[in-house]
Amino acid sequence: MASLHRHDRSASPADARARQEHGAGADAAVRLPAAPGGPDAAALTALPLRDRPGARLTGSCDLDTRHALSTALGIVTGIPGPVVHLDLSAVLFLDTVAIAALVQASAALNGEGRRLLLHDPPYSLRKVVQLFPDECAALEVAA
Repeated sequence: MASLHRHDRSASPADARARQEHGAGADAAVRLPAAPGGPDAAALTALPLRDRPGARLTGSCDLDTRHALSTALGIVTGIPGPVVHLDLSAVLFLDTVAIAALVQASAALNGEGRRLLLHDPPYSLRKVVQLFPDECAALEVAA
């Protein structure tokens, strides 16, 4: 396993509401709308993993889905257990702000003595980690 990076995270009221509505390990898909907007607004989908605690994200994580990613990470970090898994195999792109949000979520879990384990990250994440290893040291990618 390769180690990556950390930062601290603060939960918004939307994060807490989503956790209550969907539960920490909810079995239903959570379709997270991007920023407030019309029907053309991009969306990020989070599905719970069936075989381990965590979620699978689908979509792109960029300016249009920043709020959705924040909500999804609030739910994911609320899942109990020593290791929480985040499957990124269906994520096409993560911008630097999204990567920073992953770093913060990982750091928050590390601060609780827990781990956020990333699976199948897209090229954009691997490249940023390669370019900024110190800034991404809290991230942990499954081997």
